[in-house]
Order: sequence, then C-alpha cells, then structure tokens
Amino acid sequence: MTVEEFYVWCEAQDERFEYVDDIVVPRRAVAGASDAHDAIVVNLIGLLFGQLAGTPCRPSTAEKAVRTTIRKSRRPDVTIECSPVTPKAYEARNPIAVFEILSPTTRKNDRSEKLIEYMRLPTPKAIVHIDPDVMDVMFYVRGADDRWEHQRLEAATDVLQIPGTAAAMTLAQVYARVPLPQSDAAADGAP
Repeated sequence: MTVEEFYVWCEAQDERFEYVDDIVVPRRAVAGASDAHDAIVVNLIGLLFGQLAGTPCRPSTAEKAVRTTIRKSRRPDVTIECSPVTPKAYEARNPIAVFEILSPTTRKNDRSEKLIEYMRLPTPKAIVHIDPDVMDVMFYVRGADDRWEHQRLEAATDVLQIPGTAAAMTLAQVYARVPLPQSDAAADGAP
C-alpha cells in the first residue's frame, strides 16, 4: 500500500501504527503509554497550545504523522507545525519540532533510526527526546549552517526554547505532576 492508503487504513484501526519500508508497525505495545508518558504529552500540548496561540504555529499529537522518507511515516508524540490547518491532511507538511517521550520499547529506535530520519528532513529546527522516568532531556537544534547541535537538560530550571517559535518552557513545567525519583543529595536531606 502507499503511504496515502496507509493513512486511510489507519482511520479504521483502534491503535496507532507507523509505516516503515512498506510494513505496518504498531506504534506502542498493547499496554499503551505510562501515566508519566501521558502526563508529559498533556503538559507539552497545554504549554505549546497557550504559547503558540495567535501565531501560525500549533502543536499536534501522535495522531498526526510525519513522513520521513517516501516509504516511512512516523508518529512523534508531539509535533509543532507552522502552516495552515488542512482538514483532510493526515501528516504534518512542515514540522518544525518533534518531541519523542522515550519508553523501554521505543528508546533505542527513537535515539537512532528515527533521530536520523527527523534530522534529514528539511524543516525541523528542533528534536526533543524526553525521558519520563528521570528529568533528562536531549535537545537537538539545527544551527544556521544546517548542522545539528545537542545539549542535555537535567535541571528543573533548564529552559527548552523552541527555535523559530514563541515556545519556551522549563523542565519543571514539562515534568509537572510527574513523580520523579529524588537525587541522592535530596534524599539525604542535603541542600
């Protein structure tokens, strides 16, 4: 089937799939997303919706696909797209940022194959990998010379600023309502 036929087929399915090299691949294990994973997605959508209101940009959920090659269609957990809404579109035409919340079943693929696919697209300015189990974010940003740079964010006060948009949030906002393990110093009562 073509990618377009795949999108139509997906409308009748009860779960989400990706399309990789002519193979339909389930997006998640049957168990679905963890509470922490889901809370981070909701936090991102809420923050981005408010911060991008009144601009040409908007957030999308994993219901919106990103075509990474002619034979691959991925579903990032959250995408930012800066183009008008097309009512019958199933994929982001010009994604400028993609967010993947890592899980045990997707972590390796998110950090390797999918990362390379997203980096090869012409429009993304940022790729964000968020660990739901510990405050740890890998933030990839496309530089002016079209080369990718990355930085690790681990403090609650670290700011995630999405290039080309008005979106900026602290890790405390991204991880709001997500119980995280305390650091050894905090657990020992150290300041």
